[in-house]
Amino acid sequence: MNLAKVLGRVVSTQKESSLDGLKLLMLGITGPDGKPTGGSVVAVDAVGAGEGEYVLYASGSSARQTVTTDGKPVDAVVMAIVDSWDIGGKERYRKGDD
Repeated sequence: MNLAKVLGRVVSTQKESSLDGLKLLMLGITGPDGKPTGGSVVAVDAVGAGEGEYVLYASGSSARQTVTTDGKPVDAVVMAIVDSWDIGGKERYRKGDD
């Protein structure tokens, strides 16, 4: 799993039919401090995430192991919305405090 922040949506009117109805999100990959690493990825949203939220996403073959993405040609999927995280007993992020 990887940590990222939802930057926005990706809209595609022409796509493989098995992707119809799936929401695509543009994610900015972040480090444990929540700061952008400079990388980005487009991922299928399996949990209803929104812009500005921190999420966990999986990529590669793991991305096709959710109910939403099973058997679909995807390489990344958002599978959790982050409520908080801490490192070494120190809280680094709490949803709603940002």
